[in-house]
Amino acid sequence: MQYEIIKKQALLNEKGQLNEAGYAKDLILTYDRQKIKANPLRIKEWDYYLIGNNKYALALTIADNSYMGLDSLSFMDFDKKWSHTKSYMAFMTKGKKNMPSTSAFGNTVSFGKNYSLSFMADKDKRVLKAEFKDFMDKIPLTAYIILDNDKKDSIVKVTPFLKDPLAFYYNQKINCLKAEGYVDFNGVRYDFKKEDSMAVLDWGRGVWTYKNTWYWGSASGYVNKEPFGFNIGYGFGDNSKASENMIFYKDKGHKIEDITFEIPMKDNKEDFLSPWNIKSSDKRLDMKFYPILNRSASDSAVIIKSQQNQVFGRFEGEAVLDNSERIKFKDLVGFAEKVFNKW
Repeated sequence: MQYEIIKKQALLNEKGQLNEAGYAKDLILTYDRQKIKANPLRIKEWDYYLIGNNKYALALTIADNSYMGLDSLSFMDFDKKWSHTKSYMAFMTKGKKNMPSTSAFGNTVSFGKNYSLSFMADKDKRVLKAEFKDFMDKIPLTAYIILDNDKKDSIVKVTPFLKDPLAFYYNQKINCLKAEGYVDFNGVRYDFKKEDSMAVLDWGRGVWTYKNTWYWGSASGYVNKEPFGFNIGYGFGDNSKASENMIFYKDKGHKIEDITFEIPMKDNKEDFLSPWNIKSSDKRLDMKFYPILNRSASDSAVIIKSQQNQVFGRFEGEAVLDNSERIKFKDLVGFAEKVFNKW
């Protein structure tokens, strides 16, 4: 079942519960942090941008998870199969980062003694800036990225949780954002150009249950000289009303059913760097995923635990659009991940 939300209304009712669950192609429900009735320390809000091309990628995060704030920058070099992440955490931010209530416009800014991050959006463009004075081994990194903010379909998912009626996740993924700009690091300038570089925005607001595992994948690029990409995922919350799976072609979204990540096994463990099979239950997306590098991380601190495997690689396969047109693609760079969290 794929239930599409088409009525503009508030996300939450007077009891702090979702008015509707399902998917949409735009952020038509109004998010208001003040209407949340759950424990305020459970509120999670973040903006995550991934900008990339066939050679390298930049990931930027500003998050306010109420009891913990996170500002993070990752840079990946696919030719060298190298990546590095620098993160800064703050205690008890509790909404002080003033995350915008919509993805369409507004400023998201965070900074500390040795870094600054800013995401600014208006009707025409998104401007992303980052300066980390000690990104790695006291070597600074600066980034300046401009994204087109043209009107396009996106995947918006309103997800409830069966165990807690006050828990929810309101999430938008915008694929195929044309990107231009640069990263300066260690004496090298890495350029992003519109003809070969794109970004995805992961905009999330919600209240989660304590323990979760999710699978997520995304890719954006050009096929037949047209913007093409997809968002895929499962395992998180109650997805009985809709999946978060959608194919994008020429800025139009094509909804598909459930997805399965077939991660290979080796010595009774998941072998993230061997080729995966990824398929949809309606046979409209069938592809191979060839990993390049695994941006893995593992953290454990008393009641907080996280195990992340974000694997970057190249997708090859076939997608079927709503009109039955078949799109074949190859060497489409993106990522697929498995994340387990207790937080």
